[in-house]
Amino acid sequence: MKQAYEYQSAFAKKCVAQKRAEGLDEGRVEEAARAVLTAFRVRGIPVPDADRQRVLSQRDAQQLERWLERAIVATSLAEVLDEAS
Repeated sequence: MKQAYEYQSAFAKKCVAQKRAEGLDEGRVEEAARAVLTAFRVRGIPVPDADRQRVLSQRDAQQLERWLERAIVATSLAEVLDEAS
């Protein structure tokens, strides 16, 4: 079996670690967005395509967490996505 190449320089190792961390953060944000949409689905709240894209394109993890907290108890989409809430 072929072994993966391991970078030797400190600079290269730092860059690889940074990109790996960025990828993990991006994956966490994507999963949080899917969790918000899952909460809507489970609660029977329809999500129009434009709002689905709004949720999926959100990159602020704290905002997604607030939306998820609201979505768990919400009865409407507006209760969750309305910025005045």
